[in-house]
Amino acid sequence: MELQQILFPKAERCKESELYFRAKAGERAEEGFLLPKGESISFDTYFNSFSIEKWNRYTVVSSVFLKLKLSGKWKIFLLSIELKDGVACERVLAEHVVETQTPDVFEFGFEEEEKRGIYAFRAEVLSEAGSIYEGAYCSGLPNIEQQNVKIGICICTYKREEYIERNLRTLEDELLSNRNSPLFEHLEIFVVDNGRSLDQEALQTDRIHLYPNRNLGGAGGFTRGLIEVYNNSTFHATHVLFMDDDVIIEPEAIVRTYMILSLIRKGYEDAFIGGAMLSLDQPYMQTESGAVWNGGKIKPLKSNMDMRKCENCIYNEYEEDVDYNGWWYCCFPINLVNSDNLPLPLFIRRDDIEYGLRNMRKSISMNGIGLWHEPFDNKYSAYIEYYNVRNQLITNTFHCKWYGVRHLRREMLSKCVQEIMFYRYKSVELYLQGILDYLKGPNWLAAQDGEKLHRRIASMGYMAQPVAMLEEMQHMKYNQYDYEQSCCISNATYRRIRRYITFNGLFLPAKGENCIPVAQANTLQFYRKKRVLHYNEANRTGFITEKSVILSLKYILKMFWVMFLVTCKYKKVQNEYTAEGKMLRTFTFWNQYLKQE
Repeated sequence: MELQQILFPKAERCKESELYFRAKAGERAEEGFLLPKGESISFDTYFNSFSIEKWNRYTVVSSVFLKLKLSGKWKIFLLSIELKDGVACERVLAEHVVETQTPDVFEFGFEEEEKRGIYAFRAEVLSEAGSIYEGAYCSGLPNIEQQNVKIGICICTYKREEYIERNLRTLEDELLSNRNSPLFEHLEIFVVDNGRSLDQEALQTDRIHLYPNRNLGGAGGFTRGLIEVYNNSTFHATHVLFMDDDVIIEPEAIVRTYMILSLIRKGYEDAFIGGAMLSLDQPYMQTESGAVWNGGKIKPLKSNMDMRKCENCIYNEYEEDVDYNGWWYCCFPINLVNSDNLPLPLFIRRDDIEYGLRNMRKSISMNGIGLWHEPFDNKYSAYIEYYNVRNQLITNTFHCKWYGVRHLRREMLSKCVQEIMFYRYKSVELYLQGILDYLKGPNWLAAQDGEKLHRRIASMGYMAQPVAMLEEMQHMKYNQYDYEQSCCISNATYRRIRRYITFNGLFLPAKGENCIPVAQANTLQFYRKKRVLHYNEANRTGFITEKSVILSLKYILKMFWVMFLVTCKYKKVQNEYTAEGKMLRTFTFWNQYLKQE
């Protein structure tokens, strides 16, 4: 039984070879990899090491062997690698010399009583040349009984035709129609089209289902998909995999998810499988692998790790307490779904967090299970401030009873003052509106048309425009040198004192302009500036904010007014959500909400 295939990079997915193998010489042949004499190739990597500790802990697999298809004369080293004092330390478990003139398959057993760290292997060519064609880590037990796992992939999309069509082609070719895949007839895809822009006739098949949907955000799209998977009377899914549309996926990640679930050990049947997020900009950089909520002060786990390094691959296997997995890749049992256990209608942001806090008791993550996703810094939108705070408060009402008025007022002061110093007055308005709407209680949220509400909220924020258009219409030119200088401005002590005394120069005459990164703004960049271009380098768009003493004072006063309302109403609203908020996650509510016009 093949547990995990050995992968080689494909240009259409990822060109970072060190995520797959390490070799100083050699070349990718039409089939496999060709090396000259004396050279070696190592597979102690993100995609090709084997997470033996987790396979041993969470599945019925207890012994493993390596299967390789080779030609030439090779020396194979079977390795067990652990992390000691931050350094990857390998032990050679066995050495084997094999030789064949024509491609042949060889098997090598990992025999070790203590299963720690990761398994890997290194292969050295002893003949004039040698080729390694394919391979896999396999189960060493002859009579393992597999669970009958069927996964329904739920993808929520909104006008991302290029991404969704490419991903569907990949999954169709490599999994759905591939009779050699273990997922053949164990996988179907449920696409919820919130933008109602996909060609249903061209994309839909017996195993790919397309559902035009009202734009009710990620929460509405994923919940619609979850309901469709649950109600499907022919496929009978055992698990649901939520997956974002704007991603690049290595299909083997889904196969590995399936293999873990089909061999899961008793006691872990309700575990979630969480996929890591790797950056599209830097494909070797891991952005997150699970996260901790902390009442809203989110801590992404295993973030900013270069997964080309072996020591990071080992550290990535260390387990931490995880509160939730992002819905870019999150697999869970369908039996969690019942009449009152659907997600909340939070539209976007925090919907995956609340559902994870409510249902996830155990999360399993593993090297090689993940995908590439655009960094969130490239997706800044002002209206997100509204959803962030409103949905944070709703989530905390259910899951963080310790979070109260004092915590909210402190966060309000910090957030509002920061946005005022950034001259982002519309963002302050949206943030405060999010709090005011939370104070209206669960019945107000239940009565909202999510699509219409979102249009109103989106219209209240800053609209990013191409820089060339801003230069033409608002006469503010983008300057690369000024942008780079603003990114590395120093925060000397005398400057801090001066900024504090003058409220970051708000009450001093303004002079000049600046250009700053929209998602990494800091108050230093705004000191005594008249206008600022908030620039998104990823897509060369931005928006301009301008200093206004009148608006600054207006929103300081409004902040204190909302603080007063919070003091008066917060506890009452908490009790309302606790008593009545559960109706928002029922089939009855969602069936009406999805059809509402």
